[in-house]
Amino acid sequence: MAIRLFKNTTNIDFIGLRNYAYVATVIVLFVGLLAMVMNKGLHYGVDFVGGVMVQIEFAEDVKDENVKKALEEVRMPGLTVQKIGDGNKDYMLRFSATKTANESLRSEVTSALEKAFPDNTAQILQLNMVGPKVGDDLKNMAIEALFYSILLITVYISGRFEHSWFMASGIAVLLWGSIFLMDSAAQWFDITWFNKIYAVGIAMLLTIFLAWKVKLNFALGALLALVHDVVATLGLLTLLGKEIDLNVIAALLTLIGYSLNDNIVVYDRIRENLQAIKSTDKKPTMGEIINISVNQTLARTIMTSLTTMFACLSLYILGGTVIHDFALTMLIGIVVGTFSSIFVASPILMTFGDVDLYLKQQEKEETFEKPGQHGVV
Repeated sequence: MAIRLFKNTTNIDFIGLRNYAYVATVIVLFVGLLAMVMNKGLHYGVDFVGGVMVQIEFAEDVKDENVKKALEEVRMPGLTVQKIGDGNKDYMLRFSATKTANESLRSEVTSALEKAFPDNTAQILQLNMVGPKVGDDLKNMAIEALFYSILLITVYISGRFEHSWFMASGIAVLLWGSIFLMDSAAQWFDITWFNKIYAVGIAMLLTIFLAWKVKLNFALGALLALVHDVVATLGLLTLLGKEIDLNVIAALLTLIGYSLNDNIVVYDRIRENLQAIKSTDKKPTMGEIINISVNQTLARTIMTSLTTMFACLSLYILGGTVIHDFALTMLIGIVVGTFSSIFVASPILMTFGDVDLYLKQQEKEETFEKPGQHGVV
């Protein structure tokens, strides 16, 4: 027997609840941004700011909090102790450092561990230094990866739902060129304070403005929803005091793809319902079409989100500290992404257009003959 979360006759007025959803969105974004301001920006990990990574192995099991306590006398700013492997013997130490790691640091760590655990021998398996330049390059590449993934998604949504492949591709090329010019100008004029974050932020604002100006509303809705997901997730992670490292960036890129898939399902149903009203005399409003479409896909949305959350929760609880931040980012992002698919991406269609506009866009769609349509396969 099939499992049903909701009845087929579900008729929740999501459009009517959108103002409450907007208030909740503003509160979450405000709290997250306030946490970033209080923290003086995102709390980047060793991967992005540079530092030292030390892998140690104990002869017997030891708790991670005891390891951190044992190293309090050693100058290791921003120290994080991460368990690796299945047991409680192997740990990865990460901390910031302004000088190159050397043998003195190795001896200081070894001495501190011998003093704290005289009956539990510890040895340093590896000691690596991530330079500030390497960390800065990794941070720039991570920021670019997030932006270009969102930009290419905008092109795809525009082409699929608004049949504006050429226009969207032109906007993407223009924005890529703008980032290149801003970076080049910063280097030519030696503007040290202008970094990749500013360039990507300006390009993102231009993307939103151009999508609104040329009425690529499906792309605009998906774009704002994805930006909402990334900003809200980063803000909540900052509020929880989590570091932003490569694991978090990987989770954010995964989240972008996950949230996009949810948006596309809702958008597809909206498009189908728009095509269905062509043969009817009574033309419903855009708000009514969105309500019908979201209710029709609600069971699928909730079921997909719950099953993915269960998997991420299992990783969070049982996966160990290595994948802890990845799983936590996904858990937060799934909740935020499901919310944005219903209350951000879809209502934007009603805010910036009406039924006539979207029906006109649907008329651009090319008609393809389906296999077997005329009795020949």
